Amino acid sequence: MDVKIDHIKTESRNPKTLNLDTMSTMELLRIMNEEDQKVIDTIKEALPQIEHCIRFVIDALGKSGRLIYMGAGTSGRLGILDAVECVPTFSTTKEVLGIIAGGERAFVKAVEGAEDSQELAANDLDEINIGENDVVVAIAASGRTPYAIGALKHAKKFKAKCISISCNKASELSNYADVAIEVDAGPEILTGSTRLKAGTCQKIILNMISTASMVGIGKVYGNLMVDMKATNLKLVERAKKIVMESTGCDIEIATKTLEETEFSIKEAIIMILTGVTKEEAVKRITENRGFIRKCIQ
Repeated sequence: MDVKIDHIKTESRNPKTLNLDTMSTMELLRIMNEEDQKVIDTIKEALPQIEHCIRFVIDALGKSGRLIYMGAGTSGRLGILDAVECVPTFSTTKEVLGIIAGGERAFVKAVEGAEDSQELAANDLDEINIGENDVVVAIAASGRTPYAIGALKHAKKFKAKCISISCNKASELSNYADVAIEVDAGPEILTGSTRLKAGTCQKIILNMISTASMVGIGKVYGNLMVDMKATNLKLVERAKKIVMESTGCDIEIATKTLEETEFSIKEAIIMILTGVTKEEAVKRITENRGFIRKCIQ
């Protein structure tokens, strides 16, 4: 199959680094740093589209739907990374998923040809029973990866919301999206190495999507991670700190209440602020869909 990439910005040569192999390390680093600064500006231009995507995700999660990231190579790995990090940060279970072309083994070793198959993306979505309440975010730096395109084409058949993230303007992938997030930070310092600026763009955008969506469904109080899982000693201490900062209590009360709630930070905060029992705190959380401010009114 003949694939044309000459027109793709992420595949073009950066005029600043035509002699990359002759530069001193410091010269290389300075240019790399200058180029990386373009990432923030290009993402700023896409904020309206990112906001639109987040509204879809908040609505989906409110209907027991899912946020599903799909991509190949670096793009797929970044999706998995964001999904996996939502588990300890926000106590997600299956609300946020990351799927990479070629399966989990492709996370550590490339699977030849996986990104070139639209059918593989369709099969992967069928395996997780894609539905109309889901949001599929297809990620592809080039904006032309068949796996990413196949993901959106198949998701549309089930009336799922379709989002594209690409690092080229007017990308092919955008044609299949309800919301197209396109950013252009220019050519990489190392031609075609989209793990660099393109990857940074993608990571920042995924951070925005997941974090803002979790704020939107009540998993944050103030700027604190009140749905965090205290799965290690550091996080146990962080849980105590969150309760103290939320309520103004001392460490003894924070520790005692957290132990009573089996380290449910939300329950502990509500109990301390309102004086209610654990059972009442759980009831309020359920009735108010997890929003602490509503629970303590």
